[in-house]
Amino acid sequence: MIRTRTDADFVDCVVLLRDVHESAGYPVNWPADPKDWLTPPDALGCWVVTVDGEVAGHVAVGAEDGRAFVERLFVDPQRGGRGLGRQLLDHAVEVAASEGLPLELEVADNCEAAIRLYAGAGWKELGRTPIDWGGDQASAVIHFSAPPS
Repeated sequence: MIRTRTDADFVDCVVLLRDVHESAGYPVNWPADPKDWLTPPDALGCWVVTVDGEVAGHVAVGAEDGRAFVERLFVDPQRGGRGLGRQLLDHAVEVAASEGLPLELEVADNCEAAIRLYAGAGWKELGRTPIDWGGDQASAVIHFSAPPS
């Protein structure tokens, strides 16, 4: 089930984010304030997916310059492979469509499972930008656009 994230979800979301960071390297650099990081300043909204009443993943959708962006998408590593990431991604597509905005996202090149998810969902790679903040984990950010609806 996908629902709007509440303040009561922050602890679970930060714990999951730490697990994802340690197991998959996302985010590449641990945020100084993970709770604050979960809500981008341009957020249209933030949602969680739950399994048996427990938070199992998170996504935010931001908007800027007439475009929407998938942000802060992650799923409990213990629940990977169950389609939860795809559900969150599809929800982001619905949110952007309801706002009449084209949807894009960026992902560091070290996030292999996420890259497979986006490619498998029909997202189109727009290009890559080299980064200097990825240390020995990531060397570029990959830009994707949502498939046509």
